[in-house]
Amino acid sequence: MLVYQDLLTGDELLSDSFRYKEIENGMLWEVEGKWVVKGAVDVDIGANPSAEGGGEDEGVDDAAVKVVDIVDTFRLQEQPAFDKKQFVTFMKRFIKNLTPKLDAEQQELFKKHIEGATKYLLSKIKDFQFFVGESMGDDACLVFAYYKDGAADPTFLYFAYALKEVKC
Repeated sequence: MLVYQDLLTGDELLSDSFRYKEIENGMLWEVEGKWVVKGAVDVDIGANPSAEGGGEDEGVDDAAVKVVDIVDTFRLQEQPAFDKKQFVTFMKRFIKNLTPKLDAEQQELFKKHIEGATKYLLSKIKDFQFFVGESMGDDACLVFAYYKDGAADPTFLYFAYALKEVKC
């Protein structure tokens, strides 16, 4: 199994169990999330509690909760929304912090294509939910979630160059 960690903080953000598609010249990975029910499991053992004097409230009080699989699995932490000015400020700091961690070839490609990816993200800024890894580091890589037209499940966007592949 492969896990993808934030190159800046070491937080686990994704694994190979979630398929991704490269977009924006490979700068961004697009990953489909799913709403799942976590918690209560109703097991029917064939007994009839009402006939045996049991009420509806008998048994374990499990509360089922709907969560997004990626957010839950990697304990992503939602952040306040950014406006365009805040996002541009974040991107400048992000580029400054990430560039030295890349090898020479990656730096060249990153510098060549990051502007296009930034413009793409800015065009959707009002639709995004923003997430970071569980450490909530100030310099953490952002993960973006949004709903495509009419979709019931969110789509996540990751900065490909900010992910480090780790074999488990």
